[in-house]
Amino acid sequence: MKLGIVTDSTSDLPQHIIDEHEIELVPAVLVVDGKSYADGKGISREEYYTRLPDMQQPPTTAAPSTGDFAERFQRLFDSGCDHILSIHAAVELTAIVSVARLAAHGFRERITVLDSGSLTLGLGFQVLAAVQARLEGLSLEGILAAIRSARERTKVMAALDTMEYLRRSGRVPSAVAALGGLLSIKPIVELLNGEVKPLGAVRTTRQAGERIYNALRELGPLERLAILHTNAEHRARQLLDELMQTVSQSIPRDILMVNVTTVIGTHVGPNGLGFAAVRA
Repeated sequence: MKLGIVTDSTSDLPQHIIDEHEIELVPAVLVVDGKSYADGKGISREEYYTRLPDMQQPPTTAAPSTGDFAERFQRLFDSGCDHILSIHAAVELTAIVSVARLAAHGFRERITVLDSGSLTLGLGFQVLAAVQARLEGLSLEGILAAIRSARERTKVMAALDTMEYLRRSGRVPSAVAALGGLLSIKPIVELLNGEVKPLGAVRTTRQAGERIYNALRELGPLERLAILHTNAEHRARQLLDELMQTVSQSIPRDILMVNVTTVIGTHVGPNGLGFAAVRA
C-alpha cells in the first residue's frame, strides 16, 4: 500500500522535512488589515511578530478551504497513493480538521482524517511518527498505533509573555483567565488533548524561562524535542544551551528550533517560549 500523508501549516514542520518525506502541507490563512495570506507566504514570521504589537486592527486566522484539501488529496491519488492519512490541529482550537473531514467525504473510504489534539510540533511529531512507521512498512493499523503512541508520550508547554493575545483571540478558557486579572502576568500553560491547561503564572521573563527549563528536565529521556518560540530566538538558544550543559544525555541530537507559525502566534503573541517533547 502506498500511503500519502497530509497535514496543515500549524504542524510547524520545517520545509526540509516536508520535502524529504513528501508530506503534503495545507496552509491555514492569516488575515492582516483585511488582506489574506497563506500561512508562511507573503510575510515572514520575524516581520509579523515585530509588527504585531503595533497593529491597530488585530489580525485574525482561518482554516483552509475544502478545495485546498481536495486539491492535495487528488494530487496524492494521482501520484499512485492507495490511501491518505490527514493529520491536523486540535478540533477544539481550529476548524481545520473539520474542513479536512468535509473534503475527505468526496473520496469515500480512501482517506483517514485524524485530530491530533495538539498544535505546532505536538502535531508535527505525530506526523513524523506516521512518516517513520510508513518507512518501516507498517500496515495502516500499525501506523495509526504509532501515531497514538507518539501522542500519548508528547508534552507541549509554553510560557507566554502576556495574556493580551489570548484575550483578544477569544480562546481564553476560564481556568486560564482565573490566573489573574493583570495582562502583565506571564501564564504558564500546557496544551493537552486540545485544551489549554493553566499551570501557573510568573511575573518575570527569567522566571518563565526557569519554569520551562525545569519542566523539560523533569521529563526524563526524550525521543524528540523542539524548542518553540515566537520571535524570541535568543531565549530559545539560551534554554537549549542550558539543557546541553545539564541533561545532554537525555535529549536527542536532532533538536528543532522553531519560530512558531504566525497562525498560532496570532493567539499567543510575541516573545513566548516553550517546547514540544516526546518521551522516550
